[in-house]
Amino acid sequence: MYKILRILLIWLPSVIITLFYVPNALDKIFDSNQTGKIVVNSSIMIATGIFLLVSTALFLYNKTILIGTTLLALYMTFIVFIHIYKGKPYEVAILIVMATIFASYIRKPQLYNQKQEI
Repeated sequence: MYKILRILLIWLPSVIITLFYVPNALDKIFDSNQTGKIVVNSSIMIATGIFLLVSTALFLYNKTILIGTTLLALYMTFIVFIHIYKGKPYEVAILIVMATIFASYIRKPQLYNQKQEI
């Protein structure tokens, strides 16, 4: 029971992050003619949606978690800058960046620990 609970708690932040990115990506793919965006070109919106889906898949796969985390964090950092530029609230976007990195750290903390040789 302890082992199942531990696995569930380790994967819970990643699942929650995925529940944010996947609907966002699908919305960009299926409703690519969104108004009020910086980029109004539908092909760029579709490419962004595909990028988000691929990045999320890389994030969920343990061997490519670092690449997926990097891509998702860079994307959301770019979104933070867009929100700052447009004068929109950007605090939630910053929290999503932090939550993405945190979820990655919980699943594979050894990626973030450096061995120090003295």
